[in-house]
Amino acid sequence: MIALSVNLNKIALIRNSRDTTCPDIPHHAQLCIDAGADGITVHPRPDQRHIRAQDCHDLAGMLSVEFNIEGNPFSGPRASDRDGVGDYPGFIPLVSAIVPAQCTLVPDGDKQLTSDHGFDLRKDGERVAPLIETLKSQGIRISLFMDPDPGQIRLAQQVGADRIELYTESYAQACKTGKGVDAIYAQFREAAETALDCGLGVNAGHDLNLDNLPRFADIPGLLEVSIGHALIVDAIRMGLAPTITAYQHALGKTP
Repeated sequence: MIALSVNLNKIALIRNSRDTTCPDIPHHAQLCIDAGADGITVHPRPDQRHIRAQDCHDLAGMLSVEFNIEGNPFSGPRASDRDGVGDYPGFIPLVSAIVPAQCTLVPDGDKQLTSDHGFDLRKDGERVAPLIETLKSQGIRISLFMDPDPGQIRLAQQVGADRIELYTESYAQACKTGKGVDAIYAQFREAAETALDCGLGVNAGHDLNLDNLPRFADIPGLLEVSIGHALIVDAIRMGLAPTITAYQHALGKTP
């Protein structure tokens, strides 16, 4: 069965638009769990524009499902410039303090609106390998955010990753436009098969939604999808619990 991990970043973004604790992040995490979510994902960034470091600690204290923290492993500490918002401790120290079930390493920079590419391990492999070793020594499962490039995926195994997360924007865009869907889907199948041949688990995420998810759920060996933006948008229209049920159905699950 493919696990559905709900990304709470957009819930935090709504909260941060006001000087308030509403919507409450742990409360909404529990609503997702009660509705059938298999996991919770957050992506704390150094500017703390949505999920904040304290949110990660708050979630760690109450979650009964797998916790996945994703972010740039090279992000260092940063002082907060906002009242009531604690400093960002750096990504690796934050994850080490919490010890989530899974940590997904993503090569995103401060100026990116959202994650928009996977790791180039030919360039960054030597830097990322010791960080993977540090986190794995604490019992954390490590996933690397990767483009559907078989050569790069083979390097993910060599630097010590347990899983990859396939960056699915190109597939989502093809589905939206109706152009080249079969060819791009074939790229992702090949990438997943490469990962399986290397002994890596396969996760996926980015712009997956109710329309494009059913086909993608047939990708070989797919273990987990992490979905935030589209799911929260659908929840505005449908309600949170019915939306999570709909996404589970899109993954091929029945009540």
